[in-house]
Amino acid sequence: MPRLLLSPLSALDRGLIPAVAEGIEAVLPLTVELATLPVDPEEVWDEERGQYHSTPLLDLLVKTAGPGEGDRILGVTEGDLFIPILTFVFGEAQVGGPGAVFSLARLRPTFYGLPPDPSLLIERAVKEALHEVGHTFGLVHCRNPDCAMRASTNAGEVDLKRATLCSECARLVG
Repeated sequence: MPRLLLSPLSALDRGLIPAVAEGIEAVLPLTVELATLPVDPEEVWDEERGQYHSTPLLDLLVKTAGPGEGDRILGVTEGDLFIPILTFVFGEAQVGGPGAVFSLARLRPTFYGLPPDPSLLIERAVKEALHEVGHTFGLVHCRNPDCAMRASTNAGEVDLKRATLCSECARLVG
């Protein structure tokens, strides 16, 4: 079975990485392994925007990991991510390629002035991890509102999805 290297790119909440790994393994045909890669998100910090540029971070992650044939890499960061044409992104992935990255920043209720909610954070993180890794399988955004591959432009839309794939996306993953 192909591997997914799951790499924290910053200090993360205890229990988050095992929950994300379990959520991915429950849905996708991957074995998840923890990887500690020497990737420094500060290399892609954009002072003007006060965010991290996700595209070069993704490129750096894949270059550093050098995943083997069929393997994938998923980076998880606390840093807020962007691409130049959007205010922010929850994550970015190489569609049909080996790499994906996502941020916890806007998945945290505290980002919106709400109290911490570790359970909600884990639920959102699993959904977004599945979404980004789904792209590495060649999946594009899905119209099914329950599917993890549904595009999300805010945390409320993440909450509406399920931590699974619809039957069509699951069929495409094989």
